[in-house]
Amino acid sequence: MIPTDPDFEALLVYLKESRGFDFTGYKRSSLMRRVDRRMAQVGITGYQDYSDHLQVHPDEFTALFNTILINVTGFFRDPEAWHYLRAEILEPLVTARAPAAPIRIWSAGCASGEEAYTLAMVLAETLGIDGFRDRVKIYATDVDEEQLTEARQATYGEQALEAVPPELREKYFERTGERVTFRKDLRRSVIFGRNDLVQDAPISRIDLLVCRNTLMYFNAETQTKILSRFHFALADGGILLLGKAEMLLSHGSIFTPVDLKRRIFRRVPRLAFQAGTAFGEQLPATANHVLGLDQLRNEAFAASPVAQLGLTSDGLVALTNNRLDNLFGVSSRDIGRPFRDLDLSYRPVELRRYIEQAQVERRTMRVSDVEYVRSGELIHLEIQISPLNTADGSLLGVNIVFDDVTAARRLQDDLEQAHQQLEAAYEELQSTNEELETTNEELQSTVEELETTNEELQSTNEELETMNEELQSTNEELQNINDQLRISTAQLDDANAFLETVLASLRAGVVVVDHDMRIRMWNRRAQDLWGLRSHEVVGEHFLNLDIGLPFEQLRPLLRGVLGAQGSAAELAVEAVNRRGRPITVRVAATPLAARDSGKDNDGAIIVMEADAVLDATADTV
Repeated sequence: MIPTDPDFEALLVYLKESRGFDFTGYKRSSLMRRVDRRMAQVGITGYQDYSDHLQVHPDEFTALFNTILINVTGFFRDPEAWHYLRAEILEPLVTARAPAAPIRIWSAGCASGEEAYTLAMVLAETLGIDGFRDRVKIYATDVDEEQLTEARQATYGEQALEAVPPELREKYFERTGERVTFRKDLRRSVIFGRNDLVQDAPISRIDLLVCRNTLMYFNAETQTKILSRFHFALADGGILLLGKAEMLLSHGSIFTPVDLKRRIFRRVPRLAFQAGTAFGEQLPATANHVLGLDQLRNEAFAASPVAQLGLTSDGLVALTNNRLDNLFGVSSRDIGRPFRDLDLSYRPVELRRYIEQAQVERRTMRVSDVEYVRSGELIHLEIQISPLNTADGSLLGVNIVFDDVTAARRLQDDLEQAHQQLEAAYEELQSTNEELETTNEELQSTVEELETTNEELQSTNEELETMNEELQSTNEELQNINDQLRISTAQLDDANAFLETVLASLRAGVVVVDHDMRIRMWNRRAQDLWGLRSHEVVGEHFLNLDIGLPFEQLRPLLRGVLGAQGSAAELAVEAVNRRGRPITVRVAATPLAARDSGKDNDGAIIVMEADAVLDATADTV
């Protein structure tokens, strides 16, 4: 249980005294969470400071109440429950009534009215439009005035009507602009009013009371008080419809389940009332009745040191305690859920088959050696599944107890480990004696292996010496080859230098081209004639050079020289030297013989000699 905060309780008292809202019966966990949310929005951290803020800012009450009162509703919420209600409850109710007998419905906690208008549509479909207008009164109540004002207008957006079947939407709603409005002739049968379930008197002689997902916000004591008022409000045999999260397992004396899955209950008539009893308050059935027994049972069950889970006969979660919540995270929030939907049904062990076996055989089942990891810690559990039977022997439900045997298991493991260690000690002692006996043999064997290894190393050393001599001989041979290559390179350098000297000494320009007419050699006289250096033209196509030679005249001559049967040829042409002066150049081309006979020439040697008189004149100008 959450400890009581005196400042928070003082704030609740102030709200009750100043505005008439009694929130003292609400569950503290959810109520404090909602109030803290509003305080965070206005930037206040303390309850006493927030109480002072309310006194200074009266408008803050409205924002606080809108935050506390969670108004979540919708048309045909949980369609399966509404279908069952119409087919199994309302139709038999209408059939059993006289044709003109009135039918009174109460929608408690109606919020913005969707639930009340859903009741109207269901009853109109059951009775017909005329029968509904003549016989039905639907009382819809809530504590939130703003929500009641919205409900009275009966106007909703398209999104709110998504759950309404199309045929009902066309039949019971009228379009007004972009919104739709519930039919006015049927709207008169739905009466909205403010009613505080905790403080105000209930509406009486009700045939069907719908209060869905409202009781779950109140504590156990307040729930008992409200349910007693509901019992007073309902007529004999009246029906109570609750939300999915709400159960009445501890109130079997005033309500009996009709369909527990859909949370539909029937009023149990009281046998007698004492004079002077306040309306709706249940009296003790016997003189020795203990006051607050239901709450005492609930608190005792919740405080049990072992994790316990109570299931109904049809497999719904009915009871949980604090230890179960701490161990598996299954709490009162899961009450009413099918057990098969919980992780606990199959983890840490598959429980459903044991539950079925316990129900069929009507005997307690035990599951031992169950391991469960929680927050990184391994826990050992022993699970006991016990069927719960009524006095007449019929099955009421199943109680599951999860006993944490981790400590006992650890002691058992420690004992087994101690025995194992003792046996291991004896074995180690015996093994030590045997190891000592064999150590000498192993050492002797090691000495022999070392001697053998030494001999192998000696042999390897001899082989390495032999290989060293062979490598030395190879090195000498490589040195001789290197000397020969050095001499050959020097000779080649001399030949190239001589060739360059010869070419440089010639008065004529010499160009050597390959078979594709790409320049391979360009002497200095050619550089003087045309102004292009050797490194600029080597590798270039001779006919693509931008010099003063008329290549269109030379092209036939060069092609003839480069042919397979080419021979030397000579031609005098008019050209322009590097200075832009006209000169006469005699061009002589000689084939460069191929290395292999039968192949085309490797190229050509082109000699270009300028006329001496013109050239000298040009140079002096």
